[in-house]
Amino acid sequence: MSQNDVVVWMPERFLKWSDFKAESNPAAFEDSHSVIKYRFTWTVSSEKIDDQIMFLIENIHLFVEFFSNLSWFRVSQNTENLLRHEQGHFDLSELVKRENICNLHDRFYGKHFPTRGQNEDQQKQFAKEDSGRMIAKEVEKLETILDKRREEYDAQTEFGQNAKIQSEYDLIFEKLR
Repeated sequence: MSQNDVVVWMPERFLKWSDFKAESNPAAFEDSHSVIKYRFTWTVSSEKIDDQIMFLIENIHLFVEFFSNLSWFRVSQNTENLLRHEQGHFDLSELVKRENICNLHDRFYGKHFPTRGQNEDQQKQFAKEDSGRMIAKEVEKLETILDKRREEYDAQTEFGQNAKIQSEYDLIFEKLR
């Protein structure tokens, strides 16, 4: 996917209907569907402790991304209320990220992890690979939390139809900006 197909969450950036590029799904119950995922970057360093290479994970950055080519809406339903509800999914993803980023940092920062490999070059390569796998596993847990929260959001707002509850969520999301 190109950069134009992914929208990264930013306080000043709001979704537009033109961001939804996939064909609508006539068999789906929903009038719209947003595909949102977390992407991460990190740095890994290594040091020798008692003749063993250990690696450290630092600078974990988590990004919330909206995938335009996988997200869709029914043209007959492209109301501002529905778009605001879909923006809510994007904002909720950012909120869940912020609520959990400290746990992610606590899981890794300041800790030494053993690595594998026959020599220092291999060990450094495996440190990068293994650290990525370890972070990915934690991000999967975060996405599970997000899936549950998205279900609650849809149920409570009745997919954006309950204006009172949607407004309450909108107030929460405004605080992210």
